[in-house]
Amino acid sequence: MLAYLYLCNMNLRQRLFFGLMRILSRLPLGVLYVLSDLMYPVVYHVVRYRRGVVSRQLAECFPEKSSCERKRIERRFYRQMCDYIVETIREISMTPEEMRRRVTFEGIGEMQDEMIRRGKQFVFAYLGHYGNWEWLASFSLWMKDGVHASQIYHPLKNKASDKFFLEMRSRFGGSNFPMKSTLRHIVEMRRQGTHAVVGFIADQGPKWEAMHHWTHFLNHDTSFFIGTEEIGKQVDAMLLYVHVTRPRRGYYRCSLKIISWEPRTMPDYEITDRYAQLLEEQIRETPELWLWTHKRWKRTREEWERRKATGN
Repeated sequence: MLAYLYLCNMNLRQRLFFGLMRILSRLPLGVLYVLSDLMYPVVYHVVRYRRGVVSRQLAECFPEKSSCERKRIERRFYRQMCDYIVETIREISMTPEEMRRRVTFEGIGEMQDEMIRRGKQFVFAYLGHYGNWEWLASFSLWMKDGVHASQIYHPLKNKASDKFFLEMRSRFGGSNFPMKSTLRHIVEMRRQGTHAVVGFIADQGPKWEAMHHWTHFLNHDTSFFIGTEEIGKQVDAMLLYVHVTRPRRGYYRCSLKIISWEPRTMPDYEITDRYAQLLEEQIRETPELWLWTHKRWKRTREEWERRKATGN
């Protein structure tokens, strides 16, 4: 991870790095998992990548667990993170057939049928940074004729890295919209009459100016992006949550949990609260699959309230 960030600062090193990734991506996943096993002790014991952040957040989120239990979760998380890295490398050369075998979406055909039956133009799918979210972009492979697949993404500051990941996320036919232009793209699809399923990874912390609502999540007062709910109400989208499990190494199973067919009938922020609840339930089931290295609570409600009061 740190090597990746370092290499992305130099043009020549960028080319060498991404070229190496493309070569490695042609290796069978079983071989790449050997690389993951070798990577784990380096990342965990030597580099100690954000160990303090992970340990602190696990303690705050699971005070009811013993230190030994939290340490087991921590180690499993770092093993999962190394698997995530090699799985994402493999995706560069993975065929659609292999991806459909490794990532399954239960009930997605029935959901699309119901979408059309109810006259819905859009389905908004909430996800989290859970499991391998890069692989979940393959939901485009499960779309029926006449239903488009899109996902919202946060552009990376490094242009070469952004281009690389955008190319990878588009390999299976879905389109990608930068987060800041989400509404514009959805309005354009609405104007064109496009039926679409749009994925929103909505568990990152918003910046101060984008904070409007707080909910209880993993033992913290937590602010979530509310744009999915707001746009969903504007275009009368169906909203659902994608529940992810990892039955074994290299395989993910996704099931769809309906949040609302009629979002306009729900009180403000109830949809966002329901998303937070479903995400927390999933994290508590298998906590090591969530992205614990992200500093999720670096902005607090107390500081937000102080800034509001002082106008800063």
